[in-house]
Amino acid sequence: MSHKLSIAYFAHSVRSDWNNGNAHFLRGLLRSLGELGHDVVIFEPVHSWSIENLRSESTGAHSLQRFSDIYPDLSVHPYDPNDVGDLECWREPLRKVDVVIVHEWNAPALAQALLQLRDEMPFRVIFHDTHHRASSSPDQIRLFGIDRFDAVLAFGESLATIYREQFNIQHVWTLHEAADTTVFRPLPRLRKENDVVWIGNWGDDERSAEIKHFLLCPARELNDRRFTVYGVRYPHDGLIALREAGVHYGGYLTNLCAPAAYATARLTVHIPRQQYATAMRGIPTIRVFEALACGIPLISAPWQDSECLFREGDFLTVRNAAEMRRAMAYLLNDPEAAKAQALRGLETVLTHHTCRHRAQQLSTILEESLS
Repeated sequence: MSHKLSIAYFAHSVRSDWNNGNAHFLRGLLRSLGELGHDVVIFEPVHSWSIENLRSESTGAHSLQRFSDIYPDLSVHPYDPNDVGDLECWREPLRKVDVVIVHEWNAPALAQALLQLRDEMPFRVIFHDTHHRASSSPDQIRLFGIDRFDAVLAFGESLATIYREQFNIQHVWTLHEAADTTVFRPLPRLRKENDVVWIGNWGDDERSAEIKHFLLCPARELNDRRFTVYGVRYPHDGLIALREAGVHYGGYLTNLCAPAAYATARLTVHIPRQQYATAMRGIPTIRVFEALACGIPLISAPWQDSECLFREGDFLTVRNAAEMRRAMAYLLNDPEAAKAQALRGLETVLTHHTCRHRAQQLSTILEESLS
């Protein structure tokens, strides 16, 4: 990095991770940008959807306190969501900013206000997309005035291609998510209370069938093993399906406790949502990076690593429920093979996929966009 930048990041929430996987990566990315010498300030609504749902959880207050304790270096400025379109609210806070980054989970009115201010102030505005709406609901993305942004950050090459070809955006960079290794790391544990742990939300119809096929079906057959699932937005029929498969449901788990949860188990699984196995193939969920960073063996449901982010042997990939059951049995019955796979996956993350790596990459991108 040749010089320090002043960066304003607008997020839905970094304080709350309730059904908000974006918070996982953004916390680590923004921390790493600060460690590289940049001045970073984060703006988020004081009453966001994720925050309000988190506060309804019995452990919600604990989760918010954990965030404050673990990320005291992050400067978070909550704002009144009623003020998103008021230019006067943003003029002074952004007066000395070099770059404004707007995450896709924000109100379009906020983006429009920031773009209008950009036309009279000397900062650049960059759109950061870590979702599939550009593919599944492109009209929602157009509401942001996407063609007026100075650049787009896309969390996979397939998404970057969509912005280039379908939105005709010229300045698009691929910035994958990564593991915050200041939090996600192997934790020693002498006794494994679980055989298989999965941390993930039900996902409506985006992967409910996949959860049943690649997790619950193998759990029924491996009924002498203990399976535990953590997550939110599980409907009544989903909870019944877990119970009938003999899977323990742990409810909401703050992501900052995920390393400890992984440490209780012998392996975990990756169950991508349908969009990331089809139109936007090649984009892993954030939990792939986090799980591998925690040194736990991982088995993936069908998913194509089209960008070669990982090496062969970092994790196992299966095609159906029968293969998932066999892969689980193999790793559960061969601790040495499981250990070797976990160490290989951990090595790949530490070498290529930490938030520090992404912050260095983003620093280069930002300098290029300012030149």
